[in-house]
Amino acid sequence: MKCKHTIYFLVIVTAMYANAQPKPSATLIVANAAVYTVDKQHPKADAVAVIGDRIVAVGSSAEINSWRGPSTRVIDAAGKLVLPGFNDAHVHFIQGGAQLEQVQLTDAATPEEFVKRLAAQVKKTPKGEWILGGRWDETKWAKPELPTKDLVDPVTGDIPMFVERYDGHEALANSVAMKLARVDAKTPDVPGGVIMRDAGGNPTGVFKDAAMTLIYKAIPPMTHEQRLRAARGALKHAASLGVTSVQHMNPEFADVAAYSELAEKGQLSARIYAVPMETNWQDQAKVGIRHAWGSSYLRLGAVKGYADGSLGSRTAYMFEPFADDPGNRGLLSDEMHPPTAMRDRLMQADAAGLQLRVHAIGDRAISMMLDIFADIEKAHGYHDQRSTIEHAQHMAQKDFARFASLHVIASMQPYHAIDDGRWAGKRLGHDRARYSYAWHSFLSHGVTLALGTDWPVAPLNPLLGLYAAVTRATLDGKNPDGWFPEEKITLPEAVEAYTMGSAFAEFQEHEKGSITPGKLADMVILSDNIFDFKPEAIRNVKVESTIVGGKVVYEVR
Repeated sequence: MKCKHTIYFLVIVTAMYANAQPKPSATLIVANAAVYTVDKQHPKADAVAVIGDRIVAVGSSAEINSWRGPSTRVIDAAGKLVLPGFNDAHVHFIQGGAQLEQVQLTDAATPEEFVKRLAAQVKKTPKGEWILGGRWDETKWAKPELPTKDLVDPVTGDIPMFVERYDGHEALANSVAMKLARVDAKTPDVPGGVIMRDAGGNPTGVFKDAAMTLIYKAIPPMTHEQRLRAARGALKHAASLGVTSVQHMNPEFADVAAYSELAEKGQLSARIYAVPMETNWQDQAKVGIRHAWGSSYLRLGAVKGYADGSLGSRTAYMFEPFADDPGNRGLLSDEMHPPTAMRDRLMQADAAGLQLRVHAIGDRAISMMLDIFADIEKAHGYHDQRSTIEHAQHMAQKDFARFASLHVIASMQPYHAIDDGRWAGKRLGHDRARYSYAWHSFLSHGVTLALGTDWPVAPLNPLLGLYAAVTRATLDGKNPDGWFPEEKITLPEAVEAYTMGSAFAEFQEHEKGSITPGKLADMVILSDNIFDFKPEAIRNVKVESTIVGGKVVYEVR
């Protein structure tokens, strides 16, 4: 059934024809284009006409030219490719916007460079503020050992610092930060987390998963103005990359308040589906919010949980120990202590009409979440709940069929595969790695794929995601034909997963995800036609224009 907004819009247009009224003029026409619609009924076109915030016609140049009026804005695409706007199914949007102004350590290729960048950040950090951000990756170092407080204390001095590993499941604190958080050798580990310690039992500065909260509690919360600044930065960045919708995982309600203010001012240039933590599911349920509730620009109605950690931090929860750490099978998150508590909360959230979206990376964590989803469906029956496993990175072969039978969506981030693929084989062993980032296997089982990035864990650029999905060529250049190439997907499959697949994951497939009359006019014009390119060249393609709701929010001048 089509969304009521779409039906209303089509009824109005149909009535105009039925009453022989003059056809209204388009407010915007994208002409002279190679339009790839992601609409299987009409896959290609030459032009698009828009009235207000919705598409009214898609067709040949002659057909669309008839919609032109004296006040119509016409964008000549000069034969370039037009796609539906990209919908990132998994981001941490405010955090990403804040990261744009914070220290950047992702490509610090040596401990020396790591320290040099922190020293530079110290010089521009006002007294009383913390050094945050980071996104460091020790696997890029010649000796891939975790950094410690001893490495950073000499340059950070009396400024507290807590910088995250690039996967977000591990972070490094300096001594000042630990002192402010009152963490020392006597501080016990917490369920679902680990404090790394030296031979004497003293914290090294590295905190994994739930243990990170020990430091976070000492960090002053962002002010409303800081959130607005981060949101504006994130929106500007997204527009430059053709991202017209984002699904913000585990935002604080203060983030939602910032979005609400921007929406009221007409300043949201991307559509946001906010997915707060499942531990607070009652905050939405008690006021009757259900899945996909809200406006076309800002919606709630889902909850996000964590089943485990990450592969990079060796906290993904696995059936068997890691190949390079035989005594370690990973960690269940603090939300899964015990698993029945997670099950009970999700059961109640589903009964309240909320969508369930849970982070699970290790094969055992994924399997346990499928068990919980099966219990919920048995109790409540199938009701198009669109439960989603976020990441779904390392699968047990037996669970693909369960994904399909339970109608669970796989929300995945292709860039992780070409990044983690540099070292994941050593951590998992060949047999388990075979079903890592298994996009083709999911599609062959009939599972819906929704693609995204996990920004700021990975770059927000969708073109890098498409490149990763179709090549699987790891960033170190050692797998030019693809890491486990049998799991590549085609470019049309990847584009669909990044548009219609992501729209489906947020109950919006009748509102966006394809260039179809009646849908929201969210489109992107690319510098080159990626369907004419060799796959390895896709990563170099740029966005020339981004259109959201019929308004140009970014263009190359």
